[in-house]
Amino acid sequence: MTTTLALANQKGGVAKTTSVASLGAALLEERQRVLLVDLDPQGSLTFSLGIDPEELEVTVAEVLLGKVPARDALVTTEEGLDLLPANVALAEAEENLVTRTGREQRLRVALAKIADDYDWIILDCPPALGVLTIGALSAADQVLIPLQAETLSHRGVGQLLDTIHDVRQFINPDLVIRGVLATMYDGRTAHARNVLAAITETYDLEVLEPPIPKTIRFAEAPAIGRSILSTARTHKGADAYRAVARLLVKGR
Repeated sequence: MTTTLALANQKGGVAKTTSVASLGAALLEERQRVLLVDLDPQGSLTFSLGIDPEELEVTVAEVLLGKVPARDALVTTEEGLDLLPANVALAEAEENLVTRTGREQRLRVALAKIADDYDWIILDCPPALGVLTIGALSAADQVLIPLQAETLSHRGVGQLLDTIHDVRQFINPDLVIRGVLATMYDGRTAHARNVLAAITETYDLEVLEPPIPKTIRFAEAPAIGRSILSTARTHKGADAYRAVARLLVKGR
């Protein structure tokens, strides 16, 4: 059985792409079959995993526009993760999708044809609540909200939850909010701890344990084209993602 997990937050800079790459690698270590999907026109996930977005002729953009099946756009990273990549062509595709029939369902339909090949499909949503994010939430079984433990990130959660509510009501009634993933966490500060407590109280959302610590190792990994699980295997950040991956597998 395939679980499709969307990582969504309209606020940028919350380690969403880092979390997709790291969770994908951690799930692979758990002997799970994993597909990552880059839905950001900047192609950050694609670049972070060692693939030059500008050299790609076929991407998720062509899949969403119905030009090629998803299988024809897949690439495999050096770490062994399958990836449906993206580049700047996705920005134009997003504009075209606005007037296309079934725009919210196109990703779901495309992924359904390859879903049996995977245990997990993880969707890296763009930092916006537009067509691409709505399509991801429509295709997902679960949504995980990466959240930097600071006040401005906290304030954006309500807007995202409103969008999730609309998707549940009109498109995907079975969508489950898996919880919040605290990123760039400094447990030494009372502010970070208070923000997470406020999330639980205000929105009644589970905060997955452990939080992901703040470390320069996450910034270094994309330069090598790999996840932190490959570049700093024994680091506490890598271990945190492994623990979250085990939690996800256990909770399927």
